[in-house]
Amino acid sequence: MRSMRRGIKEMDIILSRYAEARLAAMDDGTLGTYESLLSENDQDLYQWVTGQVAPPARFADLVSDISQVSCSGK
Repeated sequence: MRSMRRGIKEMDIILSRYAEARLAAMDDGTLGTYESLLSENDQDLYQWVTGQVAPPARFADLVSDISQVSCSGK
């Protein structure tokens, strides 16, 4: 639910799509990182996912995966 009700519509769409595609298969560590990511500001998240700004190292792999899912629609 937190993936769908963000603040800006773009992140609602991106994170909802990602959650649908990946959430069920996440291990505890990845799920914890995803939870932490959801606490970040939407404007920052959008810039990270779109490649405008590099994400913090702790989120780099996750943001890369979100970007791939977002672009591919898978």
